[in-house]
Amino acid sequence: MDKKAVMIFSGGMDSAAMLRMAQFQSGELHCLTFDYGQRHIRELECAKTQIEHAKLVSFSHNFEDCEVIHKVLDVSFLKELLTTSSLTNTDIDNPDVKDMVGEAQPVSYVPFRNQLFLTIACAYAESIGAETVYHGATQVDSLAGYWDGSAEFQEHFQTLIGLNRTHQITLNCPLLSMSKQAIVEFCVGSRDDLKYTYTCYSGDELSDATTPSSSLRIKGFADAGYIDPIEYKQDLTKYWEDNKCKPYPINEVFSDRFGTRGP
Repeated sequence: MDKKAVMIFSGGMDSAAMLRMAQFQSGELHCLTFDYGQRHIRELECAKTQIEHAKLVSFSHNFEDCEVIHKVLDVSFLKELLTTSSLTNTDIDNPDVKDMVGEAQPVSYVPFRNQLFLTIACAYAESIGAETVYHGATQVDSLAGYWDGSAEFQEHFQTLIGLNRTHQITLNCPLLSMSKQAIVEFCVGSRDDLKYTYTCYSGDELSDATTPSSSLRIKGFADAGYIDPIEYKQDLTKYWEDNKCKPYPINEVFSDRFGTRGP
């Protein structure tokens, strides 16, 4: 078990799964959420709700050995610098699934975002004596054009931080080889209520099923045989029926605290 660990935590489905994995392996877990002026700022509220969920799950399952600490870091100045991404520049339209065909890198890619966040997370880890940094990179996202989510990127970054002469940090990417289906199945087994997560890059209250991030999420739920509990702009009833999906299980402990709707 890691005595102390640091995690980059966005508030999305992947982060929710990784939070649970890290929570059961850490004595003190420091979750860093970055406000970088992103279009989908709603994920910050979901991150805060997920942290409360983690604390409730710890209490209800008697995993009180892990203290979960959450910090939201204001790095919104990046919005003024990283202007080529649709996530930081609202003058650029977000891509939909058909826009991704044949593209080496989507317009939603934020230049060196992962490296910037990992650098901050590792600097913080060294300052508090933590030896593990969790990063929710997935090879699925890498295949969608996000090179800084690839296994190669994680390996090279590990080599970089390994040059530190006084404090060794391990970069832990537990989701790297997992499909979206496997992530949903893990969340079902660990009683993660994914209703309180946000994946869509649109930033709207209702998620848009046509965006690449949402379509990957939807397919993951369908492959796992469950209906995504969040609401979409589009009516997906027939899609769920055609894929013989059943309702996603509700975590009663969490629902009693936060109600039946997401934040």
